[in-house]
Amino acid sequence: MAVERQSNNSGAMPVLFVGHGNPMNAIEDGDFSRAWTHEGSLLPRPLAILCISAHWESDGTFVGATAKPEMIYDFYGFPDELFKVIYPSPGAPDWADRVRKTVTGTKVKADPERGLDHGAWVILHRMFPKADIPVFQMSLDRRKRPQEHYDLGRQLMPLRENGLLIICSGNMVHNLALMTWSDSAFSWATDFDRELARLIEKRDHKALINYPALGESARKAIPTNEHYLPMLYALSLQRKDESLRFFADRVTLGSMSMRSFRIGS
Repeated sequence: MAVERQSNNSGAMPVLFVGHGNPMNAIEDGDFSRAWTHEGSLLPRPLAILCISAHWESDGTFVGATAKPEMIYDFYGFPDELFKVIYPSPGAPDWADRVRKTVTGTKVKADPERGLDHGAWVILHRMFPKADIPVFQMSLDRRKRPQEHYDLGRQLMPLRENGLLIICSGNMVHNLALMTWSDSAFSWATDFDRELARLIEKRDHKALINYPALGESARKAIPTNEHYLPMLYALSLQRKDESLRFFADRVTLGSMSMRSFRIGS
């Protein structure tokens, strides 16, 4: 039976980090897609959704400010069915403007044409299938250090109090060069995924920001950091009194962690 979402009239909206993985999760029925659907049904209804995705890197920080975001199919070699998925959510130019006004430590520019990349719509297609909530994205400035991304994320905290759901989309362990097309996991990937989970539970954000110091496994798991950085944005938004709960916590395709978590009630 479908769950009727309730409006969030008090308190802060939760924050999610979601391991989005293979784009086929948008159309295939599996453990991960079912976990996203279930988790989505537990969320209060937000006024808008901000997605910080691994798949929008830029020079500088931008927010999507279009009223009608177009689909971005930023992949190739997949079945035609995947390219037919449409997520016709409205945009949120007013919320994009609020982000620009709220963030003071970094100049945030508006992108009036940016649509939704698969780091956003693959997840939202499962969590909010009606596509009736305004959605916009914020880019990852490739010039910023991990600490600077974390500090930028903290500045978004007030918007949680006003009905904005922030979903950060990436993968904690993500090495395409070593990936295998099977539901299996390399031991080093599983071990490092568990180490990251341990540090998250300890709230050792300093160690997670300085991830290269975690050794050779970190270099294997995070050869480039665009899929890792969204996790730092999510962690930056955890208040001292807030719980954190994992879901979809499994490594697949050899070297891809699908571990996801929810911060707040």
